[in-house]
Amino acid sequence: VQLVESGGGLVQAGGSLRLSCAASERAFTTYLGWLRQAPGKVRERVGDITWSGSPVYYADSVKGRFTISRDIPKNTLYLQMNDLKPEDTAIYYCALGHKVGQYDYWGQGTQVTVSS
Repeated sequence: VQLVESGGGLVQAGGSLRLSCAASERAFTTYLGWLRQAPGKVRERVGDITWSGSPVYYADSVKGRFTISRDIPKNTLYLQMNDLKPEDTAIYYCALGHKVGQYDYWGQGTQVTVSS
């Protein structure tokens, strides 16, 4: 399964972006997630949902601002990011896994930069 992210870019603080993650095929994993890594920082788990769309986890830093969703027929995962802050600047990765917080498939990442 190959994952390709898109939708990253430069946005001003308070703005919104929607990231997409297209899978080359249906992956029979349970969990769909987004992670991010800022320069000089460890990778951070942003959030996960199940294939049925049920939320599993959101980091405290993004709760109420970010929403993960999926389109099953399109094999696509989304990350809607609202009220973006400079501290959201990072490379964002989508990932799929059979266990919560453990990922078997990864995308290549897309850069999100939030200017103040």
